[in-house]
Amino acid sequence: MLSGMLWFDNDPKTGLSTKIQRAVNYYQKKYGHHPNLCTVHPKMVEKETPESTELKIETSHQILLHHFWIGTSQDKTT
Repeated sequence: MLSGMLWFDNDPKTGLSTKIQRAVNYYQKKYGHHPNLCTVHPKMVEKETPESTELKIETSHQILLHHFWIGTSQDKTT
């Protein structure tokens, strides 16, 4: 990832897709461009795997639960 932002959202009433969209909206407002990569803990996508053509969702055990590492990857096509 070239640049990124760590986002935290542990709202139990909100689905993963909505949480990611909140992070995307904030990122876009703060940095002026749309992110294309979001990395989350694997347990966060067990129940719901969001689909997006603009944002690649990756999993990593290095990301804590309820945290989102969101930003721009080196390869803009991913």
